[in-house]
Amino acid sequence: MRAIRIIAGVGALMVGGVSSLVAQNAAVVLPPPRPDTAYDAVRLLVARLDLERYKATIKGLTKFGDRRQGTDRNRAAADWIEAQLRSYGCAGIERLTYEYQPPSRDSVARAAAAAAARLAGLTAASQGGGRTRAIRTRTGVNVDSLAQKDPVLRAVNAQPTTPGERQEVYCTKVGNTHPEEMYIVGAHMDGHGWGEAANDDGSGTALVMELARILSMPDVRTERSIRFALWNNEETGLNGARAYVAQRQALQGKEMPIGSGKYPEPRWLGMIQHDMMLFDHGMPRPDGTIPPEQRPEADVNIEFQSRSKMAAESQRLAWLFQDANEKYATDYPAAVGQHMTNTDSAPFQDIVAAISLRENERGPQIGAGWDPTWHQTSDVYATFSDRDFRLGLNAAQTTLSALALLVGTSLAR
Repeated sequence: MRAIRIIAGVGALMVGGVSSLVAQNAAVVLPPPRPDTAYDAVRLLVARLDLERYKATIKGLTKFGDRRQGTDRNRAAADWIEAQLRSYGCAGIERLTYEYQPPSRDSVARAAAAAAARLAGLTAASQGGGRTRAIRTRTGVNVDSLAQKDPVLRAVNAQPTTPGERQEVYCTKVGNTHPEEMYIVGAHMDGHGWGEAANDDGSGTALVMELARILSMPDVRTERSIRFALWNNEETGLNGARAYVAQRQALQGKEMPIGSGKYPEPRWLGMIQHDMMLFDHGMPRPDGTIPPEQRPEADVNIEFQSRSKMAAESQRLAWLFQDANEKYATDYPAAVGQHMTNTDSAPFQDIVAAISLRENERGPQIGAGWDPTWHQTSDVYATFSDRDFRLGLNAAQTTLSALALLVGTSLAR
């Protein structure tokens, strides 16, 4: 069979914990699209993304309500995710198991006070979340079940969380040339607030699942490996991602068994997180209300953390994604920001190049109340329009195209 080859030249941005780029990739640039788009493998891959499939996957996740960690609905959602990944042909499906014990009341109070201070703009600079500006509205987590007016959804979300064992699902596309090197693509599947967690973070989970579906197709080959991770316990302090780093970091690049050519934990080259992909309606009006429609200048925000130990490598990765968006996304442009915070890429940011894609900057915008569905009963599928869903699809186009180039993808013909 003849193979459609993506033009090479984009290699590993980062090897393990080394703080500098691999020398031969010091000036990484994305190759331009080939003139004959029929033979442009990236475009062929991006064309396999479909708005209705993306929406259907989000809709499938919402039947488990807010998927709050430590509940039967959370465990059922993890089972559903695993079943979907198997149906896609995604290989190496595994679960990471860890224990979660909620913090004491004193530590919860301290965390709440710190969060309030950050939202007030008092410690934003030290946290790296960006300083809030312009009009702000209230934020918080809805903890009132009666605020959810839909009795069916209220019943779905009724079971309270309990401490104990937690699990999160991941699968792996093994590289043909360099199975020992890997990019991690993630999103968190848990939510809270007595809604459906459709945007936070059904939208990111569905995006990662769609990428797993497309890149697991039988005609897709990659030189490097890709891990698709659906984190748990993000809403309680990134506990699922932290557990992954704690359990898996030391295993990087170790062949097991020796001589087998198998690497249970390939060396991390980069981590790409996806969190809340649908809502960019702009800042609040003077009366505190939010425009009901997606703003015309909405963008796919790509964030890195400028205060991390891997800031230079992460920034390079962010600009590479912005370039991919310019070439391959259909509707919405990308903007690069330096305030990545409070999402599952944070446990990786001092170890490997790490970025997060979302609809706008977490600290100065979401933290200032620019998204009224955040942790609220209104975070349900029916709240969002096709313009909102299409913003998420453009983020998927951005990640798929950039990732395809990074891992050296080819399509058999």
